[in-house]
Amino acid sequence: MSELLKIYPQNPSPTAISKVVDVLRRGGLIIFPSDTVYALGCDITNTKALERVARLKGVRLEHANFSFVCENLSNLSDYVRQIDTPTFKILKRALPGPYTFILPGNNNLPKVFKRKKEVGIRVPDNSIIRELVKELGNPIVSTSIHDEDEIIEYTTDPELIFEKWKKLVDVVIDGGYGGNIPSTVINLCGDEPLLIREGKGSLEI
Repeated sequence: MSELLKIYPQNPSPTAISKVVDVLRRGGLIIFPSDTVYALGCDITNTKALERVARLKGVRLEHANFSFVCENLSNLSDYVRQIDTPTFKILKRALPGPYTFILPGNNNLPKVFKRKKEVGIRVPDNSIIRELVKELGNPIVSTSIHDEDEIIEYTTDPELIFEKWKKLVDVVIDGGYGGNIPSTVINLCGDEPLLIREGKGSLEI
């Protein structure tokens, strides 16, 4: 039975955070707020949960372009090859914030992502999801939830999200109304930053 769980971003309840982390550790799926749009996620170390997310998105897991949500930049070395100083300066200026940065992956990636040479990294400016990652102890895999109405594109009301997703996920976190502009995606694997998608994040970084 799915649950709509209210968590206040200004002061996330430790009890509620622990409850969601327990769900993640058991292989559950959650929908959570970020500093951009509401997203679907699971524990990066749980292959069965990852497969469930891929099925919901209609993609094969090995081909899925999921983002890894980290608590802060100190998590990056877990899954990203050593990055140079100019790249690190860009990340430090922009994060936490509404960006997805594509970076070169390393050999520590979970087995299902071993073939990936690049990974998308998010450190959202949202205390709920960062507290979840902190307590879980490793990144959460994340993918935006699209609305079937192409004009709206992203649903912002957590109660409507719950109505649509309650039979598909274990917890929907109500962290207030979400945004409807996704993150700005920038590839930092080459010599120069390459804009992949213009979203909420400013290009002046």
